[in-house]
Amino acid sequence: MIETDIIIIGAGPVGLFTVFEAGLLKLKCHLIDSLPLPGGQCSEIYPKKPIYDIPGFPSVLAGELIDNLMEQAAPFKPNFTLGEAATEIDKLDDGSFIVTTIKGTKHHAPTVIIAGGLGVFEPRKPPIEQLESFEDKGIEYIIKDPNFYQNKRCVIAGGGDSALDWSIYLVENEIAKEVVLVHRSSSFRGHLDSVQKVIDMAETGKIKLITEAEVIGVQGDERLEQVVIKHATNGEIITETDHFIPLFGLKPSLGPIADWGLELDKNAIKVDTLDYSTNIPGIYAIGDVNTYENKLKLILCGFHEGTMAVQSAFARIHPDKKNILKYTTVNGVQGF
Repeated sequence: MIETDIIIIGAGPVGLFTVFEAGLLKLKCHLIDSLPLPGGQCSEIYPKKPIYDIPGFPSVLAGELIDNLMEQAAPFKPNFTLGEAATEIDKLDDGSFIVTTIKGTKHHAPTVIIAGGLGVFEPRKPPIEQLESFEDKGIEYIIKDPNFYQNKRCVIAGGGDSALDWSIYLVENEIAKEVVLVHRSSSFRGHLDSVQKVIDMAETGKIKLITEAEVIGVQGDERLEQVVIKHATNGEIITETDHFIPLFGLKPSLGPIADWGLELDKNAIKVDTLDYSTNIPGIYAIGDVNTYENKLKLILCGFHEGTMAVQSAFARIHPDKKNILKYTTVNGVQGF
C-alpha cells in the first residue's frame, strides 16, 4: 500500500503544478497516470507544439512546459505510478480513500484530486477502407515529433487548429519536403491568422491546399505510397505521399472515472467553485476533467483550480492547524 497525503489522478500540467502548491503546504503527493511518462497530452500528443497563453511565457513548447513543471515540483519529491490507469476508488470508514490501478497497485490517502484532463481519448478516424492496415506504416493520427517527417511528403487532412498549425510548422521549419492540406470545406474552423497564413503559403506554392475535398482511399504495398483524394469538381486525384495524417480531433471519455459515484454533467465532473470539490467529500476535480458555470478549458485556469483545491485539502487533512499564507517571494521554496 502506497501512503501519501494527496493522490493526484493525472500527471498532466495541472496535476504537476498541484504538486508544487501542495508542497508549499508540506503535503506529500503521489501521482497516477495511464501514460508511461508525466505530462499528459503535452508529452504524448504535441510535445513540440508551442503554447502561447502561459503567463510569463510568450511562447513555450508543450514538452518544455512539462520539463519546467517537473523541475518546479522536484523540491517536494513527488512519487509516481505511471503506465497504470486508476480503475477503482473506495472510501473507508475514516473518510480516507484507496485508489487501485488496473495492475492492482493500491494507494491510500485522506484526499484525492482528479486531474485527468479529457480522460481516456482516442483519435477520430476517417471511414477509409484499409486505413488501419497502414497505421504506423505511413498513417499517423497525432504528430509527436515533427522531425519524424524530415524530407518526407505529407498529406494532412482537417480544418481545425491542429491541421493548420502543423501544416504551417512543417513548412516554416523546413521539415517536410511537401505538405498537402486537404479539407472538405472551403472555410476553416481554426484561428483566422492561421487560416490566412495557410492561404498565403498556398498562393506562394509552399503548401498545396485542396479544399472541398476529402481523402477516400489509401494505397501501397508494405507501406503507404498514395492517397486518393475526391474533389467536389475535379473528381479523384491520386497523390504520391510518404505520410497521411488525418487530424480530426480526439474522442474523449471519462473511462472508469464515470463509475466512481461522482456527479457528472455530460463528460465532465461537476464541482463547487469554492474549492473545486466534488459531491464526494475529500475528492476534488481540477483542469479539463471538471465542469462548472463559465468553465474555460485552459491550462492556466487549471493551475488556479489546483491551488484552491490543495488549500481545502490542507484543512481536511489538518483540521486542527491554521494555514497561514506565505509567499515564495519572501520565503523562497526551500523555506516551506
